[in-house]
Amino acid sequence: MNFSKTSNNDNFAENQYNKMVDTPVSKLITSLAIPTVISMLVTSIYNMADTFFVSQISTQASAAVGVVFPIMSIIQAFGFTLGMGSGSLISIRLGQKQNEEANVIVSTAFFTAICLGCIITILGTLFSAQLLSLVGASDSVLPYAKAYAKYIFFGAPIMTASFVLNNVLRSEGKAFFSMIGLTTGGILNIILDPIFIYALDLGISGAAIATLCSQSISFLILLTCFLKHKTVCRISIKLYSLKKEVLPKIVTTGFPSLSRQGLASISSILLNTAAGSYGDAAIAGMSITTKIIMFVASVMIGIGQGFSPVSGYNYGAKRYDRVKQAYKFTLCAGSILMGSVAIVIFIFARQIMNGFINDSQAVEIGVAALRWQVAFIPFHPLIIGTNMLMQSTRHIKSATYLSMNRNGIYFIPAILILPRIIGLQGVEMAQFVADVLSAITAVPFAIYFFKKMSK
Repeated sequence: MNFSKTSNNDNFAENQYNKMVDTPVSKLITSLAIPTVISMLVTSIYNMADTFFVSQISTQASAAVGVVFPIMSIIQAFGFTLGMGSGSLISIRLGQKQNEEANVIVSTAFFTAICLGCIITILGTLFSAQLLSLVGASDSVLPYAKAYAKYIFFGAPIMTASFVLNNVLRSEGKAFFSMIGLTTGGILNIILDPIFIYALDLGISGAAIATLCSQSISFLILLTCFLKHKTVCRISIKLYSLKKEVLPKIVTTGFPSLSRQGLASISSILLNTAAGSYGDAAIAGMSITTKIIMFVASVMIGIGQGFSPVSGYNYGAKRYDRVKQAYKFTLCAGSILMGSVAIVIFIFARQIMNGFINDSQAVEIGVAALRWQVAFIPFHPLIIGTNMLMQSTRHIKSATYLSMNRNGIYFIPAILILPRIIGLQGVEMAQFVADVLSAITAVPFAIYFFKKMSK
């Protein structure tokens, strides 16, 4: 399988290089962040649309989507590891004008992602019931979770490979192409959900089928950008490499993403278990809250991913002054935007929850949890921006540690300890506590990085 009949000419690559190292930082990050934010929002809509339509079926169906979420996080963990790992390396290589090395990196990441996705499909299909029980499905929720997860497992190769293509496009500064692919899939998912769930009477399985179809379309659009040579990098099976300076380095660079997403999966399992002690309504309420927060946080992640290639390119080109400018702009713009959104959600938390589910108990739990979590969202730019800074400049140990804080080092003890002390409220506020501690931890890492870079 070869996607590399011709390569992009040197002038194309040179123009892209000049754009990334000479365009004013605020203008460059904004131009990259806007399509990236749209892409991230649309990605969140995949889950939001499923959550909304499935919640109309029953509380158990809504809980099932929450139960399957950790499994989706595991799939995303592999995709993000290869995608962010290859993307960060490609930004640096293109900044160093080592374009052929960049081609080897993207080819290796792409085909590895497909292989890993196929393994997940096989294992997930064979051990579906056991996995779903492990991640918190009760006897009443398990049938819904199995019906939903079946098609999610089928889509694993597409999902993991899409993460690679998506991140490589962003690393080149081609966030617009990424946005087109993901936005098309997201809109299609919203259209197909009610058709499959209600019109075709497929229930919760229809939501998963709609997600699989829309993700497939997104994948084909992203792949077409490479097939038609609209990118600096090219993909070819002939360029696949297992050498230590390629695949192991991709995995090492992407390890912070693996840590972040892997811990997100573990945290979701623990959250489902803790909430499950208070019934299916608690699982449903916390599941909806998690999806809403993910939707909001995706804005900051999008800004961070707009910042990441700017940081990587300029770090590779030794334009350290621009790296610092880019970081400051990301923090300021992100804090203002996230603060504005947080105020709106805090005020209208009840109306938002009522829009998703009719279960009064689930709504009460969701409102409390939602308000706790949005209270600290204005500080997410510090957490995400610092993590992206470390990963894009290949400070792997620091990036890995920071990525483990929010969903692991701080959240896991919080979700295990707080409910034992203050009951259900501990479940509702565990993420808030983890966010506060994660932001405080990020500060000294950023200070040390820029002091070291200035020398």
